Amino acid sequence: MKAVCWMGKEKMQVHDVPDPKILNPRDAIVRITSTCICGSDLHLYDGFIPTMEQGDIMGHEFMGEIVEVGPGISKDKLKVGDRVVVPFTIACGNCQSCKDQLWSCCDNSNPNAWIAEKMMGYSPSGLFGYTHMLGGYSGGQAQYARVPYADVGPLKLPSDIPDEKVVFLSDIFPTGYMGAENCNIRPGDTVAVWGCGPVAQFAIRSCFMLGAGRVIAIDRIPERLAMARAAGAETLNFDTDNILDALHDMTGNRGPDACMDVVGLEASGHGMMYAYDRAKQMARIETDRPIVLRQAILACKKGGTVSVPGVYGGLVDKLPMGAFMNKALTMKTGQTHMMRYMGPLLERIQKGEIDPSFVISHKLPIDAAPEGYRMFRDKQDRCTKIVLKPWETSAAA
Repeated sequence: MKAVCWMGKEKMQVHDVPDPKILNPRDAIVRITSTCICGSDLHLYDGFIPTMEQGDIMGHEFMGEIVEVGPGISKDKLKVGDRVVVPFTIACGNCQSCKDQLWSCCDNSNPNAWIAEKMMGYSPSGLFGYTHMLGGYSGGQAQYARVPYADVGPLKLPSDIPDEKVVFLSDIFPTGYMGAENCNIRPGDTVAVWGCGPVAQFAIRSCFMLGAGRVIAIDRIPERLAMARAAGAETLNFDTDNILDALHDMTGNRGPDACMDVVGLEASGHGMMYAYDRAKQMARIETDRPIVLRQAILACKKGGTVSVPGVYGGLVDKLPMGAFMNKALTMKTGQTHMMRYMGPLLERIQKGEIDPSFVISHKLPIDAAPEGYRMFRDKQDRCTKIVLKPWETSAAA
């Protein structure tokens, strides 16, 4: 089969690799019909997340058709021919974390938990296509994928909804929704959202779904800011606006009720602190750039909530912990507990409350993935979200 393989920093290649096989009784094999390039994949592309190995198959946003199931899966759970979307987190369904619906903290799905424990104390769940520290699982930017614990994760889909409306249930729609839910929104609240990429677009819309009165979206890319305004958000451009001063002015010097960092470890910015972070990150003294996280803590109202769906991988410097503690802030974070959200959000799509395909700017055949990564990372050609079609070729596209 064809698959997008990580071959080193800023080096993606499409290779012919062996088809996946059933390894455990609760496995299934999915023939992938749509898969996506995610913003968090760019952290791997840029070489900021450790424990990638040459030849690793990328991707964690995918859907398709079940073509084989292991002997441990009953037909009432999953069968050949079922159309499914696969969550990016892998969960066993039986451990205490899964029973508590903390699906992204599964105790059993990361076979390399000992690596994560060295950095994090305890391991989160395994993830598709996202380092050996988080399981070493082959990802879904391919024509087929092996899905462990397939009786827990995949969500069955009706046949009458196109891929483009449901493929984002694999990650970015639930991730944006959980980021908004973590803001503890009360009716009429003001939420500031840093970043207007794909996850943030769903976070903005989810804030309004949950009752926010105002959403203030912060970015510098014109088409992304325009997309946020189309959802009803007010916008700030961090290239031209002083974000902290502007948020003070827009909230009567009170601050937003909640602040959401949907950017994470590769945040952009200006000034001495940004230069400091870039220098330390390049020297591998600091792994992540917490420019946005610092601003969110400083901007948030007293007693407010800071939500962090943006990906962080390691260590950060110069966090304003004095502000965090003295303002009595709450921070809520985490990889998305996918199985909480996939079904309810599918219902919202079916009711016509949202059409997630709005975020798609490009559909590419799988062999165009290396160029797609460059285009998405460098924000070329007004790129907001790329869907890859594994069974199409460049000639067909």
